[in-house]
Formats: sequence, C-alpha cells, structure tokens
Amino acid sequence: MFARGATATNLALSIPKAAQRWDARLPRHLSPDGVEAVLASVRGNPRHGARDYAMLLLMARLGLRAPEVIAIQLDDIDWRAGELLVRGKGQLHDRLPISAEVGEALSRYLREERGPTSCRTVFVTHRAPHRAFNNGQIINAILKDALAATGQKPVTPYVGSHLLRHSLATRLVNAGASLDEVGDVLRHRSRTSTMVYARLDIDGLRSIAQPWPVAGGVQ
Repeated sequence: MFARGATATNLALSIPKAAQRWDARLPRHLSPDGVEAVLASVRGNPRHGARDYAMLLLMARLGLRAPEVIAIQLDDIDWRAGELLVRGKGQLHDRLPISAEVGEALSRYLREERGPTSCRTVFVTHRAPHRAFNNGQIINAILKDALAATGQKPVTPYVGSHLLRHSLATRLVNAGASLDEVGDVLRHRSRTSTMVYARLDIDGLRSIAQPWPVAGGVQ
C-alpha cells in the first residue's frame, strides 16, 4: 500500500514475521534418477568405491540411518537367512531382509576391499589399522562429494545422510505405498514420524482439497 501511494506511512516493519514450524517443509529428497546417479558415481570410484557404494546402498534401498550403517557388525549379517540385524535408535534391534543387490555389494566390499583387521565392525577405514568410524560424518562427506560429481546441487549447505532415507520414502509414496507401509520400511515407532511424507502425496491431497471460493462461483 505504501509503494502504491495508498498510505503515507510505511507499515511494513510493524508486521510480525510469519511463524514457520521446523516440520512444515517438505522432506528433502532426490529424484529416483538422482539417487541412481549418486550410487553409480560412488561405485565407480577406483579407490574405495566398493565400501562407499555398499554404505550408501544400505540407506537408499533399506532406509538405514548413518549411525545404523557404521554400527553394523560382521555377526549382524546372516548370509543363510538373507537377513541383516539393524541396531536402531533407542537400543532397538530390527531384522531386515537383504536383497540380492545389497548382498552382492556387501560381499564385494568384504572380499575385495576391506583391509585385514581384527575389528568386527563391517565398515572400517582404509588406512591401517582399519578402525571403525567414530560417527556417521564419513557418510555425509561421501554423499556430498557424489552430489558434486554428478552435478546435483545439495538441497541445503549441509548434506545429511537422511537425504537417501527421505528419497526412499518419497519414492514409495509416489509409487502408491500407504503411510503404514512407509513407516514399516523406515521402522518408525510412531505414526507421527511418518505423517510428514503425506505432504508428498500430491494426488491424494488433490482428492481432499476443498474448492476455493471466488466471486461468481468456485475454482
């Protein structure tokens, strides 16, 4: 109104800022093609592609969190049953099926790239004495480098490993999976944690959207 001359006083500074809840934004994610590009870029790394590929694949296909990936022990992999023991949040353990793709990636890393060590942790450093990682920052760094290598702009300055977990959930929602099914895959203990992905179901949201009232009718 001030810019248009409708008022002589600029009241812009008197208007309070709109509240923005931390969970109001859409989950940050990559497209399916973007995820595959990241995986292909990491896998092609001649230095430590097998390890990094297996780590990211566990998040992209099974929805694991970074701390869960680096916590995997050799004894957690049941090759005969095709299952993986996941040490989740709150000291809770889950067993997830290992697909052929994930199993092959783990096997390749263990046979071809993992250095000799007495450490029982699956993913270890490449430099001797091949120790376990202290935290999941290594995965964030791998993911950030892969995004740069594939020409994909990070959604935020800080690239978190949850990007692949969110991408998996987004792909499931777009493929028609229910929120309960998404919650089962991500191992959510509360439905509230899964509800954030309801914002991504555009077709479902259209079906419940109310007509917008305008002069002379509705749109």
